Amino acid sequence: MSSGAAMGLGAWKPRQWAVAVVVAVLAAVAIGVPTGVVPSSLYTRMTPVVWWNYPVWAGSSILMGLLVATYAGGATSRAAPRPRGARAIAAGVLSVFAVGCPVCNKLVVLALGMSGAMTYWAPAQPVLAVASLALLAHALLRRLRTANACAVPERAPAPSDGPAATGPTTTMSSLDGGGVEAADEGSGRATAG
Repeated sequence: MSSGAAMGLGAWKPRQWAVAVVVAVLAAVAIGVPTGVVPSSLYTRMTPVVWWNYPVWAGSSILMGLLVATYAGGATSRAAPRPRGARAIAAGVLSVFAVGCPVCNKLVVLALGMSGAMTYWAPAQPVLAVASLALLAHALLRRLRTANACAVPERAPAPSDGPAATGPTTTMSSLDGGGVEAADEGSGRATAG
């Protein structure tokens, strides 16, 4: 971890740590129960859980929690988080595909068949797991390094009491037969309607 990222974590508020824990637990349940990594009466996995499923499941959940918590802090970045956010969501979906049962995934079975799922998909799952963890770690590190780079104040400064703060005004003048006149007091421009 870089020093900028470590400093970012060190400056976190208790609220961010609480968000990280809550989201990590929710991600663990959201990934673990439907994939059968966490045994439940809701789902029965058709193939046994492989040893590496547990660290990938835990690592993905923790990284997701930390990543979401970076958005719960005080300062936020002006840069649009949409593309990186989409990549983080894709990394989470990769985690589900990586730790899921290869023959329980209806999309995989539909595309490859039962034998194809075990022959081609199951060996590819560790690669998906590494890709998922790498994408989540990359997104977290980028977010930690840049979260305070272009900080936006938590509250906008109070507007002045001048006419520019009130915005454009509309007046109606019917005494001289004119129509609606809109005047922007801040610029001195007027238009007749």
